[in-house]
Amino acid sequence: MSDSRTEELAARLAETRERLDAALAAAGRQDGVDLVVVTKFHPVGDVARLARLGVRDLGENRVQEAAAKVADLSATEPDLARAVRWNMIGHIQSNKAAAVAGWADRVHSVDSVKVASGLDKGRGRAAADGDHPGVLPVLLQLSLDGDTSRGGVARDDLPALADHVAGLDHLRLAGLMVVPPLSGPPAAHFAEASRVAEELRRDHPGAREFSAGMSGDLESAIAAGSTCVRVGTAILGPRPVV
Repeated sequence: MSDSRTEELAARLAETRERLDAALAAAGRQDGVDLVVVTKFHPVGDVARLARLGVRDLGENRVQEAAAKVADLSATEPDLARAVRWNMIGHIQSNKAAAVAGWADRVHSVDSVKVASGLDKGRGRAAADGDHPGVLPVLLQLSLDGDTSRGGVARDDLPALADHVAGLDHLRLAGLMVVPPLSGPPAAHFAEASRVAEELRRDHPGAREFSAGMSGDLESAIAAGSTCVRVGTAILGPRPVV
């Protein structure tokens, strides 16, 4: 698919990857960082374009929209569908968690025992049906300011949630995710979250991932050790009016 939109996405993707490389170099890091391209509100045609451009990780915030895109891409572009990994990065209601486990390849936003248990149940069911064999990698979403209404688990409750997830049969505790509070400098928030991520790794050595940073603050997140950034606007442009 070669058209003006593909060319626009290719240019924006290249610019973002240059930013990532520059940020890693500035931080003195020799490792890499996962790029999750957030396609919320954008059509499945853009998803297909991104996949053809070599994007592996796609991120979605809304459960219903994500499920529809997964089904659409699988039906219309099965080869592309097999080449991408779907990341659920938005809030999950506990009654929808089992359904999410049926299509997600990684979940960044586990913030309660109910959500974790729902994902575990759904993944077990999917595995029994022959879909998505194996465990589902999940990250715990941290609420730095304790305002859990915006999503995330309070810092004091994180260890218990981590222990619960680690004990489930169909989930793998992969790490920590954070969305910075609305007030205060992002760099300070990412630095604090990085310390929490390191504490989590001490208790659960397999929880190596640290999902932090978006279009406007990815440099600060990478400086704090982010292993995964979630970028939407910088690549796809403004969200369509819906």
